[in-house]
Amino acid sequence: MKKLCLILGDQLSDQLSSLKSLNPDDEILMAEVYAEASYVKHHPQKIALIFSAMRHFAEQLIQQGYTVNYYTLDDPNNQGDLISQMAYLSQVKNVNEWILTEPGEWRLKEIFLNAGPSHNLAITLLEDDRFVVSHSEFQDFLQGRKQPRMEHFYRKVRQKTGLLMQNGKPVQDKWNFDHDNRKRYDGGTPPARLEFNKDQIDQDVFALVQEKFGHHFGSLEAFNWPVTRNQALRALDYFIEHYLPKFGDYQDALVESEDTLFHSLLSSSLNIGLLYPLEICQAAEQAYQAGKAPINAVEGFIRQIIGWREYVRGLYWAYMPEYGQLNALQADHDLPAFYWDESKTGMRCIAEAVRNTREHAYAHHIQRLMVTGNFALLYGAKVQEVCDWYLAVYIDAFEWVELPNTLGMALYADGGIMASKPYCSSGKYIHRMSNYCKNCIYSVQKSEGEQACPFNILYWDFLIRHEAEFKKNPRMGLTLKHVAKMTDDRRQQIISDTQSLRQRINSTGSDVPPSLQAKFNAQKQAGLQSAQQGELF
Repeated sequence: MKKLCLILGDQLSDQLSSLKSLNPDDEILMAEVYAEASYVKHHPQKIALIFSAMRHFAEQLIQQGYTVNYYTLDDPNNQGDLISQMAYLSQVKNVNEWILTEPGEWRLKEIFLNAGPSHNLAITLLEDDRFVVSHSEFQDFLQGRKQPRMEHFYRKVRQKTGLLMQNGKPVQDKWNFDHDNRKRYDGGTPPARLEFNKDQIDQDVFALVQEKFGHHFGSLEAFNWPVTRNQALRALDYFIEHYLPKFGDYQDALVESEDTLFHSLLSSSLNIGLLYPLEICQAAEQAYQAGKAPINAVEGFIRQIIGWREYVRGLYWAYMPEYGQLNALQADHDLPAFYWDESKTGMRCIAEAVRNTREHAYAHHIQRLMVTGNFALLYGAKVQEVCDWYLAVYIDAFEWVELPNTLGMALYADGGIMASKPYCSSGKYIHRMSNYCKNCIYSVQKSEGEQACPFNILYWDFLIRHEAEFKKNPRMGLTLKHVAKMTDDRRQQIISDTQSLRQRINSTGSDVPPSLQAKFNAQKQAGLQSAQQGELF
């Protein structure tokens, strides 16, 4: 019996489980739909990446002999959402048998499961086997574990894959070299990034996205992402040769105007299916074996893929849908306006992270975790608003990977399912790992008053607010000793400074106090002049 197969925008892989199950007379549906492009206001580069990659992949499938029914966003027969498009094609083809590889988001899976009976669609969902660890394998890992830690999971996946293993043991007898990966970067300009040519498909998509979604946060101007598997493979080779050797040392470094440093920029290609996790890890392992990259760089990179990426995916499917509603710290403040407009903040680190995000739909993991994520945690921003922001603005953000990293890792809203303690820090961490503070209107050395770094103020306020519950956490003991020694006057000063900061943000959208406004304006003007001279602000 003839079947129809829906391929989603993050399933652009020729080894997709649904593709592999098709017969010669089966047909494929691919559709650019408003519902998926706008359920959060995705960054224009993210929409452009997916639409362009989809169109290129459809051409590839046609060349391989598949029959592809492709509906562009402006096609007059585009129904606007996936289920309606499936029902429309079923009617046109007089076929109601559908086969799909399961979507990466709980929301979509529920839509497909519920839509079958209501739309007379017989839908079969196949597991997505592009991941290293299956759902059942992750469930086995969870058995008997109250706190399923990534490090334990990572070691099991290393053993399963054999990556960086020798005679059943990790190479150099160490599982983790993270301690070597925390260097501040003062080494000059990194190698230039690989540039990708834009063909007519790209240009058509850019024009469409600019017309339909140009009002979303973000710019299309600097788009430079792989949209085909060949481009993604070139990007992988280029990273291995030019960036991997120093990736480990500087993966946590923060450098003003150096937006990518030695990071791979492969996550978008991986998350939409242009690359596979094992081929990326094996390429890195081969570089180590050939003496072209050190163990701390290779192990750290592999851990991000078969460790963190597989782990957060496992947690997502194991704990959803309840996981998405968690708010263990009762965070209830609106996300500050400067997450959408960097000109509203005097914090140089936040401004740089938001600017990078706006221009490139990208920020590396420390900018996400220890700058924007850390501030949202300390500030007590509403969990749903923060998660929606991360999902909307980043090129590689799909809910299965974004939600656990944001809700669990950055915001500790799951109460410790994912992280053993909150990833919170004062401005001292950012000062140690970056050069941001030297150009900031605030003083990272101060913890009180209007000139104090807001991270410092909020850090101590956060610990005071949650002192009772954090006392139960053995990893917070040393930090809370400092809180316990505080005088009442010191506590009240911190609380007062926090209230003043919140009031400014709520009333003006900006954190900048009147006493620093002139300095802030002068810095913005100097930055504008530098930009006009061709320098980076």
